[in-house]
Amino acid sequence: MSELSLALLDRTHEALQALDQARLADDEVLTHVRLGELNSLARTAADHEIDMPELAPFRSLSQAC
Repeated sequence: MSELSLALLDRTHEALQALDQARLADDEVLTHVRLGELNSLARTAADHEIDMPELAPFRSLSQAC
């Protein structure tokens, strides 16, 4: 696995945990921020042809931009 793949995987797991925390706290602003972060990660993975199943739910968001 490449260094970029490992970094994306690490950031994805951190962002998913942060998204869960934001949703549990009912923090709409932070939820939006975390969704944007995941959207960006999905776009970066797609741009570099890195398959990351964890980002599958966010791929459609990145394609809509």
